[in-house]
Amino acid sequence: MPKRQALSPSDRNYPTPSTLRPLSDRDRNLIALYSQCQLRMTPQQFYAKWKVSQEELALICSRSISTVQRWFSQGRYHQRPTPNDLHHLALMDFLLEHGEKIPEALWNLLCPRK
Repeated sequence: MPKRQALSPSDRNYPTPSTLRPLSDRDRNLIALYSQCQLRMTPQQFYAKWKVSQEELALICSRSISTVQRWFSQGRYHQRPTPNDLHHLALMDFLLEHGEKIPEALWNLLCPRK
C-alpha cells in the first residue's frame, strides 16, 4: 500500500499567515470578557420558564431525547447536563427574550441560511 503524503496547510484550507487578521486591544478585551461570561441556565429553569417539550430541549442542545429525559430523571439513570448544554439553554433563553431586537442582517451573519 502506498504511503500517504501529509497534507500541506494550503491543502487543508487553513488560512495563510498573510490572510490572518491581527487582534486589536479591543478584540483582546472582547475575548477576555467572553471568557469570563458565565451564561448558564439549567434544563429545569428553562422548562419552568418556557412552554417547551423535551424534544425541543433536545433540539436546542443537539442532544437525543433520551439524554434530555435523563436530565429530568431521578436515581440511577439521572444524568447532569454538560456546561455546554447549560450555555446553549441560556443563549436560547436570551434569544427568546431579545431576538426581535436583533436586526435581520445580524441574524443572517450569525446564522446564515444554507
